[in-house]
Amino acid sequence: MSQLQNEKASFDHLLTSSRRRELFQNLGGGSDVFSALPFRTAKCNAETAISQRSIPRANPDHLRPIFDRFASKEIKGKRLMTPEDFIRGYLGLYTEENYNKETVRLLASAADTTKDGDISFEEFCAFEALLCSPDALYLTAFELFDRNASDTISCDEFEAVIRHTQPLHDQDFDFNSEFIKRYFGADKKRNVNYHSFCQLLHDFYEEQGIQAFKKYDKNGNGTISSLDFQQIMTTVKGHLLTDFVRHNLIAVSGGGASGHKFSDTRSGIVTFPYYAAFNSLLAKMELIKRVYVSNARGNLDIEMTKEEFLHAIQSYTQVTPYEVEILFHLSELNHPGRKTLSLKDIQAIDPERLKRVSQMDRLINIKAVHHKDERGIGTAFLESGYRFLLGSIAGACGATAVYPIDLVKTRMQNQRTSGSFVGEVMYKNSLDCFKKVVKFEGLLGLYRGLLPQIVGVAPEKAIKLTMNDFMRDKFTTDGKIPLYGEIIAGGTGGMCQVVFTNPLEIVKIRLQTAGEVQQAGKKIGVMSVLKELGFLGLYKGSRACFLRDIPFSAIYFPAYAHAKLATADEDGMNSPGSLFCSAFIAGVPAAGLVTPADVIKTRLQVAARAGQTTYNGVIDCARKLLKEEGPMSLWKGTAARVCRSSPQFAVTLLTYEVLQRLFYVDFAGSRPTGSELATTKTIQDESSTNPDHVGGYKLAAATFSGIEHKFGLFLPRFETTK
Repeated sequence: MSQLQNEKASFDHLLTSSRRRELFQNLGGGSDVFSALPFRTAKCNAETAISQRSIPRANPDHLRPIFDRFASKEIKGKRLMTPEDFIRGYLGLYTEENYNKETVRLLASAADTTKDGDISFEEFCAFEALLCSPDALYLTAFELFDRNASDTISCDEFEAVIRHTQPLHDQDFDFNSEFIKRYFGADKKRNVNYHSFCQLLHDFYEEQGIQAFKKYDKNGNGTISSLDFQQIMTTVKGHLLTDFVRHNLIAVSGGGASGHKFSDTRSGIVTFPYYAAFNSLLAKMELIKRVYVSNARGNLDIEMTKEEFLHAIQSYTQVTPYEVEILFHLSELNHPGRKTLSLKDIQAIDPERLKRVSQMDRLINIKAVHHKDERGIGTAFLESGYRFLLGSIAGACGATAVYPIDLVKTRMQNQRTSGSFVGEVMYKNSLDCFKKVVKFEGLLGLYRGLLPQIVGVAPEKAIKLTMNDFMRDKFTTDGKIPLYGEIIAGGTGGMCQVVFTNPLEIVKIRLQTAGEVQQAGKKIGVMSVLKELGFLGLYKGSRACFLRDIPFSAIYFPAYAHAKLATADEDGMNSPGSLFCSAFIAGVPAAGLVTPADVIKTRLQVAARAGQTTYNGVIDCARKLLKEEGPMSLWKGTAARVCRSSPQFAVTLLTYEVLQRLFYVDFAGSRPTGSELATTKTIQDESSTNPDHVGGYKLAAATFSGIEHKFGLFLPRFETTK
């Protein structure tokens, strides 16, 4: 028999477990598992429908030299790993001299499918595949308990492993209880399969907690002391506790000076309902996070009141008001004097550490300030400078993208139809204007005046975006901003931009309309326009500019913020497409409603030709327009303005927010909503960087750690001194 056939036969022998066989079939092995596994690479990601991890399977050709390097044992020419080779040598765990040998043997048994005390190369490959499974934690735990490779767990096997864990050293457990008999039978002779074992492991520590409560409830009246409560929680339920919760167990249970006096809890006394609610809350923190994130809608700085949270959990019957009461008491202990729940409070309570996930990968990730309390005037100045720079780039991109539309809009608004100028109407409509510009002035004619537009639009858009963000920060409390605050913030941004907008607009308009009538031998450019206008002339029509830009921004920015909420996904995240649509939608009413002010501004700033009506101010211009051209003259170019402003601001805001995500600098201030998601760190986040840990073995150490912290199976690290 060939070596390949021998290895295939050995590998097939490993597949006695029905769950393991199902796993390999899902990985693409089918009935001929060995031929599939060693000689091709499978991906463990969402596309395979077997896992959402993106750890690629390791090629056995890559695993073989790694295995041979760490395997110290050889039998009949076949190299094998001992438990020490695998756990201490290869995975780098329990490297201390006084390591607990039984713990190392027990952990290594997860890969030792035949339970003969050594790990073959086939078993080494099989365990690598197991680690890529989406239920790797439970599968690995099952292999730890299955001590005789029977594919089932007996009561004796379960008890032997449990008694080796640290919690059993601190709090004994009655293995003759009704709980054990319900799983293993009255005579404890029935074995449990993989799925029954998963439920047993899930329920075991709840039962141990109940037994511990009964042990300390000596009078049988359903109460224990706060000190007893602390003892139970730190021993049996230690895997559910963060340092913050661990240090505040006495205070939160009413045993300290700051203890909360619940209706059925006296000072220093913990009732069973409180004990049950407290443990239930810790077990439901994933659901608590889900409720918070759903309500935050992408704004991870928001703080929820108790009433808001109770309203949000109405559809979740598994969360009780008692649990919410305890949650907010812990939150108040985390930040005294504030009766709200924030993301930082959840991070302090939940042992499954949260992380902020950006909607896209960051090219730069700088933390300028570690805590909000460290922010000063200098930090605020740097943050405004950062926003100003990104706003300048975004504004230039937006202006360039829609400049041809803006030129057509300006020429249509400047066209006189009757009474003021004797002559033929030059353009029939916006499309006709576009065609004639291209025909008589060429494609470059569509970009006449672009240079001053780009030079001026950078500070213009930057100051608008920066001032809007700055004012929004001032009106934001606990992550929330009232509607009037949004309107004032937007209006302030529009008002501040006029100092840049007006000179820019008048130069741009003079250049855009210069192509309509060119004087022989005279070329109109930026310098000639500036010389003709002078400094004060650059602010001609500024009142109309205020009249246009303040209402525009007061409408636009609140509409954009609410459109972002409406187009966000279920987690409150805004994709680039969502950002573009939100900015585009917000621009329609904002641009359309301020068109009359834009028409008046254009007429005031355009150089009147011979025979045309001249204007002496906003009111005079409006009166003459109504008299000579009718009410509809105030709405000239509305379509072109909407078609220009909506896509321009869509491109500008999209670029602005994407740049903030790509070039991220944390000033400990407010972040753009919809750009980050709070999610629990996964095993993949703790993957190994050791070059020898390839494929699933990147997750091996994190999986063993997860078994301890998820199930409470804390194994002793050192040998006990007798």
